[in-house]
Amino acid sequence: MSFGAPWVLLLIPLLWWWARGDGLRSALPVASVQPWSGGRRGRARILWLPPTLRRLAVALVLTALAWPQGDASDQEEVSEGIAIQLLVDVSSSMDMTLEGPEGERLTRMDLAKKMVERFIAGDGGALRGRPHDLIGLITFARYADTRSPLTFGHEALLQIVRGLQIQERPNEDGTAYGDALAIAAARLQNLEELKSAGRGQAAEALSSKIIILLTDGENNSGAHLPTEAAGLAKAWGCRIYVVSLGESIGPEALLEELSPAERVLEHLAQETGGVFRQAHDYASLKSVYGEIDQLERSEISLRSFERVAEWFWLPLLGAVGALVSALFLEATWLRVVP
Repeated sequence: MSFGAPWVLLLIPLLWWWARGDGLRSALPVASVQPWSGGRRGRARILWLPPTLRRLAVALVLTALAWPQGDASDQEEVSEGIAIQLLVDVSSSMDMTLEGPEGERLTRMDLAKKMVERFIAGDGGALRGRPHDLIGLITFARYADTRSPLTFGHEALLQIVRGLQIQERPNEDGTAYGDALAIAAARLQNLEELKSAGRGQAAEALSSKIIILLTDGENNSGAHLPTEAAGLAKAWGCRIYVVSLGESIGPEALLEELSPAERVLEHLAQETGGVFRQAHDYASLKSVYGEIDQLERSEISLRSFERVAEWFWLPLLGAVGALVSALFLEATWLRVVP
């Protein structure tokens, strides 16, 4: 414990010396104290108590004025999350089958849902989950749809991911990832504007903004060209990670030249500082998402600070108690003739 004004404590012994014996000398001399004595337990024996309590009350008030404080060190965990927009292709071509985790045949859509879910929540292995990140979900076929805004409510987001379905309406089929990229970049930029304006704790704790695009085809619909959307993302500081989900024709396919559609996807990633990867089954898809998970991690640090506890109220409370006790005794049990 420390004192903010320790010099006040020097007044306590001076006050005690000045007031010593004052309570007894102020009493009126009488011929006999027989009515007070009551034998060895007479009240006259403790007439010193009220003035002592008064001096104690003054001493405690001076102690409170000396400003007693308690110092305590504390630590706070500070996490800097990442704003992530997940873009998932739901066009009819996602109905094609690939090899699943157990060698079974699963549709591209089912594999994508499994991997996105594990990317968000973790799988107890390479994918550690994103508990500190702000995540949103956009799906696209002919049109781009926001399925979930950027949120920390990951449980609700996982329910939405599990319920994703392939677009089966012919008039809404297609691939418009250019529009999806433009929407995602705009949402992340709006978050940056909120941060600049000081609105919202979620925005203030973000360290970076990324877009993860999962698609199996080329852009053939929508109002925005992929390169145009990538330009917006780059201007607004968003990195694009692209996962091209191709046919299951063996790992040797990854060594061949990229198709024209994949060249465009690779350009989007390179232009914004992200990466482009191909996947052809569950294992390669998990490897890609694991790589992205390692590249973009939240930063968690411990911030130490000193916390000061004010204790002046403790001696002040004792002073009030001592003074009230002295007044009560002087008015009742130890009352003397003025």
